[in-house]
Amino acid sequence: MLEFMICSMLTIFPDYLFRRYVQGKRIGQEINLYTMWFELRWGITACVILTLSLITAIFYFHPSTSNVTAIFRTVTILPETNGRVKEVYVNTNDKVEAGAPLFRLDDAKQKAAIETASRRVEEIDAETTVTETELAEADGVITQAEGALQQAVDEYETQVELNKRNPNVVARREIEKLQVATETKKGGLAAAVANKTTLETKISSLLPAQRASAEAELAQAKVEFEKTVVRAGTAGTVQQFSLRPGDIVNPLIRSAGILIPEDRRVALVAGFGQIESQVLRPGMIAEVTCIGKPFTIIPMVVTEVQEAIAAGQMRPTDQLIDVQQIARPGTLTTYLEPLYEGQLEGIPPGSSCIANAYTSNHDELEHGNLSTGRWFVLHAIDAVGLVHAMILRLQAIMLPVQTLVLTGH
Repeated sequence: MLEFMICSMLTIFPDYLFRRYVQGKRIGQEINLYTMWFELRWGITACVILTLSLITAIFYFHPSTSNVTAIFRTVTILPETNGRVKEVYVNTNDKVEAGAPLFRLDDAKQKAAIETASRRVEEIDAETTVTETELAEADGVITQAEGALQQAVDEYETQVELNKRNPNVVARREIEKLQVATETKKGGLAAAVANKTTLETKISSLLPAQRASAEAELAQAKVEFEKTVVRAGTAGTVQQFSLRPGDIVNPLIRSAGILIPEDRRVALVAGFGQIESQVLRPGMIAEVTCIGKPFTIIPMVVTEVQEAIAAGQMRPTDQLIDVQQIARPGTLTTYLEPLYEGQLEGIPPGSSCIANAYTSNHDELEHGNLSTGRWFVLHAIDAVGLVHAMILRLQAIMLPVQTLVLTGH
């Protein structure tokens, strides 16, 4: 309507002035309801064409959308393991600090695992003590083996010396038996030394490795035990939290609730029409008015335009997808940030808004070497943005009335 009124001032009104003061025709006589089309046909036709052109230019070069939402981050309250709820520490709408316990799962299994791992560590410590005692015993066995070997060697050498002096004094068979006994004692000494080496290796390598494994199992058991207490990952407000002792919680099936962080960062996400994909660019100036903060125009800037349109996404499944199932046209997701810090304060997260984005050709007009025609077109494009800005301000005025009165609130 506003566009038509503006265009009529440039077409119908001059046509009427020509008919009235040049041709002498008057309203109510030559120009009436029945002759209006014939008398003002040139002005009416030009007005319709100009209005359609103006509306097309405005909505193309200065896109508008009512699909704008103040999005915010939420954190899902979810345990890392499934189990039955044993205790609940908070309720819905409670404010919690980071790390505060929210609820606890049944921990009998985790406690048993900790006890088992602790007993395993104690068992290895006891085995280490026993092995150290065995090592001391091995030293005694080596001492005994060395003494027995020395005695056997001395006796063998004595008999050999006597046999050299008088072969008839010591029998050859006796010398051979002493030689075999000496070799046997050497084997016993080697076995005792090897046993000591084994015990030393066990004390220095095997048992520490087993103890480290047991300690790792104990640490893992304690970690699993800590997982039974679900804590807040960040400070915030608990919402949609209805757990009670006895409920089963499964991270793959059921979450416990939602935590809305205190440091949530509200941003606006707008869905513009696909036809405006050639116009929307990061850095464009925009304006929004939100139902959560009426009668307010907030200057924004386009920070990002998503390249893909979500309506066309497809994931591999075990069924063929008919294009008709995804034929619903999607919107061009655009992210808006406030031009000045703190301007989104007072807007409830999740509010619905209306947004305009404005094409600006200032840099090209200021520095470009343009032809007269292009210079005029770019000026016209920038100028018609004023019309859209006026429409947005009318919407900001009418939005509370429309919400509270016209929609039967």
